[in-house]
Amino acid sequence: FSPRPGAIYTPRLPYHCVASNRCRTVVLLPPSSTDSTNFADKAKSAMSGDGQSGSARAHFVLVPMMAQGHIIPMTDMARLLAEHGAQVTFITTPVNASRLASFAAHVEETGLAVRLVELHFPAAEFGLPDGCENIDMIQSKDLLLNFFEACAALREPLKAHLREQQQSPPSCIISDTTHWWTNDVARELGIPRLTFSGFCGFSSLVSYIICRDNLLKHVTDENELITIPGFPTSLELAKAKCPGRIPIPGMEQIREKIYQEELRCDGVVLNSFKELETLHIESFEQVTRKKVWTVGPMCLCHQNSNTIAARGNKAPIDEADCLQWLDSMKPGSVIFVSFGSLTCTAPQQLIELGLGLEATKKPFIWVIKAGDKFPEVEEWLSDGFEERVKERGMIIRGWAPQVMILCHQAIGGFMTHCGWNSTIESICAGVPMITWPHFSEQFSNEKLVVDVLNIGVEVGVEGVTWWGHQHKEAMVTRNDVERAVYALMDEGKAQEQFRVRAKDCAIKARRAFDEEGSSYNNIKLLIQEMGNKTNACG
Repeated sequence: FSPRPGAIYTPRLPYHCVASNRCRTVVLLPPSSTDSTNFADKAKSAMSGDGQSGSARAHFVLVPMMAQGHIIPMTDMARLLAEHGAQVTFITTPVNASRLASFAAHVEETGLAVRLVELHFPAAEFGLPDGCENIDMIQSKDLLLNFFEACAALREPLKAHLREQQQSPPSCIISDTTHWWTNDVARELGIPRLTFSGFCGFSSLVSYIICRDNLLKHVTDENELITIPGFPTSLELAKAKCPGRIPIPGMEQIREKIYQEELRCDGVVLNSFKELETLHIESFEQVTRKKVWTVGPMCLCHQNSNTIAARGNKAPIDEADCLQWLDSMKPGSVIFVSFGSLTCTAPQQLIELGLGLEATKKPFIWVIKAGDKFPEVEEWLSDGFEERVKERGMIIRGWAPQVMILCHQAIGGFMTHCGWNSTIESICAGVPMITWPHFSEQFSNEKLVVDVLNIGVEVGVEGVTWWGHQHKEAMVTRNDVERAVYALMDEGKAQEQFRVRAKDCAIKARRAFDEEGSSYNNIKLLIQEMGNKTNACG
């Protein structure tokens, strides 16, 4: 296996790991409780992370949104906090817990102080199919509001569970920004709540300004350009391309609740690093008047190929076969194509994409997720396409070990939907990008990649592919795909500069994450501050 120089597999110094009060899974049904205990009054009796008594060992409760793109970075956060000596309770549900088997096994093997706690998810009570506990399981956009309401119903069972933790009371809740209701849980327990959105600082700032100034309220045309006032760099976005924009009845009310509770939270955690977007992170702190903890890139917590390959769902391919195929390719020659777990791509668009990749005559890995396995696409693939590209193309149907692939030195470009997880993973690997955003903050992430960092080129998509929608026709042609691949990966001075800048970002990412780097220090300070807050209340 040939990792990219300076990418994720660079070894780190080991952290002190603590194993105590650990269980792999606890199944909870919604209990009732009237105990109003303030855990800050009891936490002082806990043992500190370094084994010294008399000071509270910080205990974080992580509550991710039930979507793979939100759960995965939260599992990375759990590992990081535990590796730095904190105790972690990770809240999940039965169906999502089954997807966390590799994470649970790692916790068990390493003795990290991480506990997985399952809460009953009230799917049926809110009109959802039985077992529909993840956004990628929702079959209709009309059920999205039901899903958010079901999530909010976890408030009482979560509160009841945390009240029962007498021996090791929590000191802080870090919850996905969409879980606005966790503010009330934290307030009733007398502990801080920090938000985690999965956004970068750039998109977080855009989203905040839009909500603060109510910029979308009187804009009726989805294509009308909106100037973002007070932004550190000049920025215009169409209404349809603004972060958080989901044109589904009831979602604007949810968005407003999220914003109002963000105003009440005690701080923000970002999966980014200061050196990547200094101006935007500093501006975000200034306008929100909140402490912003940049602790990323959190994917760098994976130190070996086994944990990287096991990240997320189970891949349908053998990782060794994938690596062997990559080893056979020239360095920097392969284009990797993957659009995340929630994008909706029309059959005709998939075919145009495939024809564009074929026209480039460059080797490629193309991920076609389970939701995009249309009969007409499968027929087209088997009717000559796979045979024509078999010497230089690998098609993965389903989940792919993305970080493992990006880290390989054969990868020369990443065609991505610009979800922040994928974007930061590409940055860590030093891989320049071809940007193909579909909806929401993906378009502002594209602006960061192309206009600010200058480590990518646009594929040229004009419209928005809303979550839960599909366009009947292709929005990006095979010629667009071919042009973008050549613009990024051809041999020339401009293309070399993309690679140089991408590698420079990767070096900065590693420095920020390694010992005494900005993110490393922020993690230590976060744990220390939450522990100190609990001690001060004692």
